[in-house]
Amino acid sequence: MTARILDGKSIALQIRKEIAIEVAALVDRRGIEPCLAAVLVGEDPASQVYVKNKEIACEKAGIRSRLFRLPSSTSTSELVELLSQLNCDVKIHGILVQLPLPKQINERLVLDAVSPAKDVDAFSPENVGLISQGRPRFLPCTPHGVMQLLGRCQIETAGKEVVVVGRSEIVGKPLVSMFLQKTGPLGPTNSNATVTCCHSQSANLARITQRAEILVVAIGKPNFITSEMVRPGAVVIDVGINRLGDKLVGDVDFESVSKIAGAITPVPGGIGPLTIAMLLRNTLTAASISDGF
Repeated sequence: MTARILDGKSIALQIRKEIAIEVAALVDRRGIEPCLAAVLVGEDPASQVYVKNKEIACEKAGIRSRLFRLPSSTSTSELVELLSQLNCDVKIHGILVQLPLPKQINERLVLDAVSPAKDVDAFSPENVGLISQGRPRFLPCTPHGVMQLLGRCQIETAGKEVVVVGRSEIVGKPLVSMFLQKTGPLGPTNSNATVTCCHSQSANLARITQRAEILVVAIGKPNFITSEMVRPGAVVIDVGINRLGDKLVGDVDFESVSKIAGAITPVPGGIGPLTIAMLLRNTLTAASISDGF
């Protein structure tokens, strides 16, 4: 068996084209130009690349972007003060705080300081609560990207046994919640799954992952999932991205797993491009609701 490759890059490109059309319509109809503010603290090379990619994506979609650079010595209170100013700026619709932050900064206090109406990462307690109740203001970017990929590849989740490996606040937990909802971003077939969440304390992990019809891996360990841990014919979604020497690899051993899986995402070119596309989607949504519409 050779797995079908799920091309997140091409799907993300299609979504970005759709967003660009909607942005142009919003500007034409209501004179609102969506704007994303990105806050970058320090000189982390990977973060600088991520922010630059987001700036380019915004430009192509017709979304204005503003970058706020702060030194690595910035304190929590200084960063919170900047966020307070951005919260009050009516011309800014979305706020992105690029992670990770320097060690002296209290990440939770900073993320909580972003207005829920501008929290395009969907990290605030209010937005997390809305997601869990099935009435989201925004959906978190990477989990939303996973759901879009599955739906647009005609992979239904309703009634399926799904296993999520990883329980992070950014991917694992919100993804479990989204799989459980009665309807998903693309309708009821894009949700309604039976979900198991595995983590570092899970016993007999391989026995659990072997049950999965859809296996989503976001554990942050390179090549962690091997073919022996995967049910033949399963759909395998690799959210991880790790650098091994000069090579980028996922949390799934692509070479071995692709020989038995029914479908699999590559790294790079799988979920990563969809994460940025969903950030654009949330920024557009934030602009659309900024004056009560």
